[in-house]
Amino acid sequence: MTTPSLVRPKRIIPPAVPRRLRRKPIFVPVKILLIQTAFLGDAILATALVEKLHHHFPDAQIDLLVRRGNEGLFKNHPFLGDLLIWDKQRSKYRSLWHILQTLRARRYGKVINLQRFASTGFLTAFSGAAETIGFDKNPFSRLFTRRVPHEFAPGVHEVHRNQRLVEAFTDDTVFRPKLYPPKLSFQPTEPYVCLAPTSVWATKQYPEDQWIDLIRQLPKNLTVYLLGGPGDSETCAKIMVGASLLTGLDAALSHSVVNLAGQLSPLESAALMAGAVLNFVNDSGPLHLASAVNAPTCAVFCSTVPEFGYGPLADFSRIVQIEEPLYCRPCGLHGHKKCPEGHFRCAREIRTGQLVEAFEESL
Repeated sequence: MTTPSLVRPKRIIPPAVPRRLRRKPIFVPVKILLIQTAFLGDAILATALVEKLHHHFPDAQIDLLVRRGNEGLFKNHPFLGDLLIWDKQRSKYRSLWHILQTLRARRYGKVINLQRFASTGFLTAFSGAAETIGFDKNPFSRLFTRRVPHEFAPGVHEVHRNQRLVEAFTDDTVFRPKLYPPKLSFQPTEPYVCLAPTSVWATKQYPEDQWIDLIRQLPKNLTVYLLGGPGDSETCAKIMVGASLLTGLDAALSHSVVNLAGQLSPLESAALMAGAVLNFVNDSGPLHLASAVNAPTCAVFCSTVPEFGYGPLADFSRIVQIEEPLYCRPCGLHGHKKCPEGHFRCAREIRTGQLVEAFEESL
């Protein structure tokens, strides 16, 4: 029995397609998701990455995942596609599972996680994205396709840390955070300063009586707008009344102090801050609102220090803090509900004159 010989099939070459009949390749824009579900200031600083990614990938769809309550910051943002919202207050983990399903269905090309928490690391790792990027300190970072070192170092701002996440496929240029506030619905009385006196953490908050003393020492032709959320209205009212009592003996020496706490959205507050002679803020969300509209800023640091990387970024920025080293400062990255040592010297020993000097330099 003879063994059949093997015959190689001839290569079939399809006929050439006329150029006019050839299909043009379909361009599919890159889909990118940024994850930042922390507090207001963190969400604002994330916009620096939005600016940079849009600069390098102008045709990309850039989506953002934020916590409920921060979505108003991004109203009418020109470079953002879809805004995904995680409700952490109601059914946190059920909502987490729903978000994961949403991410997988959207088939992102890149998911970039700006946080170091396990919950968002879980979303990133199992998002189904072609590329998952985050910090090496995230508990799920071993499952990311790219891990970036995270460090607190003097001179390294949070926007620098975040932009290292995209440096490998962009460049080392640092972009500023930016918001796009609407026009104000009222005409502010000029000239004016804005003062945001509160913070989530008590030890990051300059004391009420010292804010009152500052208002007393500012030029009397200034209008002082007090800013904050609905929960800050009572504190702002106390400051407004205190400032009036101190100067009320002579109407000619009286300031116009307006309590707007709870009356403006964060984005509207940013619009007001943009036109101020100076904005007095703590190490808190309003500081970053000012940075995002390049508004003149005087930032008061009490228990925290600017070396953590959360200082002001506006062209005119001044940092005010205790002038002498204090053995217990900083006492933590985020502050405390009360001073652990009981004396609160990091705030009490800041001179009002330091804030007045910053105001004079802004003129």
